Amino acid sequence: EPPKVETSRQEKTEKVEKLHDPAEWSRIMMYIAERSQKLIQEYATRTKGRPVSIPTLDPAHMIEAFTELSNHVLKEPERFVNAQLALWQGYAKIWQNILERTQGKQAEPVIEPAKSDKRFKDKEWQTNWLFDYIKQSYLFTAQSMQSYIDHEAETLDPRQARKIEFFTRQMVDAIAPSNFWLTNPEVLRATFDSNGENMIKGLENLLRDLDSGHGQLNVSLGDMHGFKVGENLATTPGEVVYQNHLMQLIQYAPQTPNVAKTPLLIVPPWINKFYILDLQKKNSFLNYLVAQGHTVFCVSWANPDKSHATVNFDDYMRDGILASMREIRSITGEDDINILGYCIGGTLLASTLAYLKAAPAQSDLPNVASATYLVTMVDFAEPGDLGVFVDESQIKLIEERMVTRGYFEASNMTTTFNLLRSNDLIWSFVINNYLLGKDRFPFDILYWNGDSTNLPAAMHSFYLRNMYLDNLLCQPGGIEMKGTPIDLSQITTPSFILSTRDDHIAPWKSTYAATQLYKGPIKFVLSGSGHVAGIVNPPAAEKYGYWISDDLPAKPDEWFRVATQHKGSWWPEWMQWLKTYANGKVPARAIVKGIEAAPGSYVKVKAI
Repeated sequence: EPPKVETSRQEKTEKVEKLHDPAEWSRIMMYIAERSQKLIQEYATRTKGRPVSIPTLDPAHMIEAFTELSNHVLKEPERFVNAQLALWQGYAKIWQNILERTQGKQAEPVIEPAKSDKRFKDKEWQTNWLFDYIKQSYLFTAQSMQSYIDHEAETLDPRQARKIEFFTRQMVDAIAPSNFWLTNPEVLRATFDSNGENMIKGLENLLRDLDSGHGQLNVSLGDMHGFKVGENLATTPGEVVYQNHLMQLIQYAPQTPNVAKTPLLIVPPWINKFYILDLQKKNSFLNYLVAQGHTVFCVSWANPDKSHATVNFDDYMRDGILASMREIRSITGEDDINILGYCIGGTLLASTLAYLKAAPAQSDLPNVASATYLVTMVDFAEPGDLGVFVDESQIKLIEERMVTRGYFEASNMTTTFNLLRSNDLIWSFVINNYLLGKDRFPFDILYWNGDSTNLPAAMHSFYLRNMYLDNLLCQPGGIEMKGTPIDLSQITTPSFILSTRDDHIAPWKSTYAATQLYKGPIKFVLSGSGHVAGIVNPPAAEKYGYWISDDLPAKPDEWFRVATQHKGSWWPEWMQWLKTYANGKVPARAIVKGIEAAPGSYVKVKAI
């Protein structure tokens, strides 16, 4: 490394003087304006005549919801006035606090960001009185808005109230001072230090993302060129041993001399690609299972196009789980199988087990010895923020769009999921990519997040209506699978239910409801972190921890109150539970050459 050059006191003084020199800032602004104009002209010329995707106006009917709130507020205007008075009193306290600080006095802040809030980590938010005032004013405004909305929404229709609360939070997140270059000290510093090059690079990044989104802003979350499936992702050795129009079945090569007698089938979600469970060797769940001595099979779902338009939820059962079970029995000769379902894959697993209880016996299928559900919802009464996007009007709009395409576009699903964690998955990247002008960094989970899948029209409509809108799956006979009414309460298969504490897609208190549905023995475990990181949590990382309790009271809060916390990953805990259903050991099963090597070709198909 080159020797470090110490900045002299004189150089520091000159830098500070330039930082406060209006002429220096004027020069930088002129430079940014000239370069920006040229970049925008080049982009306009390059994209002239190109069709632009135009988003549907107010698809979530926010105007209708906030109009209802306004009408409610007008009926009791004194409460709104009192809220405004409290807001201005808070501003006065903050200003008094700042004045005391400028006079050299010690003054405790009126409000501070949560410890988990990464937006205000730069030291200037604390040490510079101006930025501290901006920060505290924003935080107090945000708190006041959300408190007022939460209180007023209690008297509204629950669906409208959830919608108002969610989009108020989105607005509050969007107006954070950290999202604007003039009120973000880190961005101002970068602009001065780079002579405005950060803003030019940021504009280039912005135009590139507009280009990839065909006129709609598609914020890049990571370097999509830093990884390649089959080369540095999804590299666990194996073979595709079966395929049909809907999936490929992968068998992984053994890594131990002996393996569990009962094979293990992994059913991932088809909303995303299976290799979230097989990222890199250090964090590959599938590689871990093989190394622990299991014969592992995994479904790799097709990325739907127009030809899959009529594929329904129960087709995923018939041509996914059931087809895989038959093939695994044929390959291994075993009469038992253990199955793990992740997210909607777990929802399908529960539906399949209920179907097998209700339908005539099928002698060519192995018995399911155990079922594992990862972050799986089967009772959708409280779906969390995802419920904001599901009502009759929005479903009709989605169905109208799917009529011509035959599928629900992957980009729409990705945007919805990102909105659930907008500060982490949208605004932090707006700051990094556009304001700071930094290069996207390679991160395997973010690459996977951007490599999403379409959803068949018939399946998506069925899923939204029967699960999210009407919550029929948890009701006896509420839905049919291949013409057979099913009842989840008839499932007697031993179950391991794993939820994650900070899950924004399948809230853990909602997934806990399954413990009150199934009849068989149940073990419920709660992992730390969220829907993805809480699952992809290898033991070597020693992160997050998990909670266990043998008691299964009706309410999840009661379960958590008596649960015991353990350090590290839940993976070894599940391995210990699975031993009960492994049926001993047999010599490792060698795999023969199949259709093609893992990870197969289906997973490499990009969304249209």
